[in-house]
Amino acid sequence: MSTDDNDHEDLRPSNTPGYKPSAAKTAEEYAKLDAEDESLARWKASLGLTAASSGNASGPKVTVLTLELVSSTLPAGKTISIDLSDPAKVAAETKKNPVVIKEGIEYNVRIKFRVNHSIISGVRYIQVVKRAGVKVDKMEQMLGSYGPSTNSDPYVKNFEPEESPSGMIARSGTYTVKSRVVDDDGEIYADWEWQFKLGKEW
Repeated sequence: MSTDDNDHEDLRPSNTPGYKPSAAKTAEEYAKLDAEDESLARWKASLGLTAASSGNASGPKVTVLTLELVSSTLPAGKTISIDLSDPAKVAAETKKNPVVIKEGIEYNVRIKFRVNHSIISGVRYIQVVKRAGVKVDKMEQMLGSYGPSTNSDPYVKNFEPEESPSGMIARSGTYTVKSRVVDDDGEIYADWEWQFKLGKEW
């Protein structure tokens, strides 16, 4: 099996036994669905979904804006945020200058994103970490369900804390991360690659 095949398998969302995703609907179809059902109306309202909220359904359903690393151990005023507007640029820049993560600390991955149209549901963030071509870690976490973004504020999702490896061996070499936002149907909303190194300090 080639590396590309391995990557494809690694980035495939895991299946929940017995769960079958429902057929995708547009925001307009959801807005009109069972209009007399009060609980469904509350759920749609929680997603910002009304009959008037359906707009242009062209272009990508989701735009991932940034990936951030958040930790209480970061020095005051320091932030780590990767602008994902140009994934090829991210791959090239972090290959030359990998993100530095302090060893042996707890941190969170956070993404900011916009939903441009439709409803997204069963959406996950998957991250596969390799060093020298060998998989050393995989994270798969649920984003949830969202309606179209209705104002200028993006959605923000903080994932469960991770702990960075530590030790001289962990600090040697560069780690390559393949990140993907994908739903239960296998529809890929975003794909990008970035690199990091472990250090004694941020």
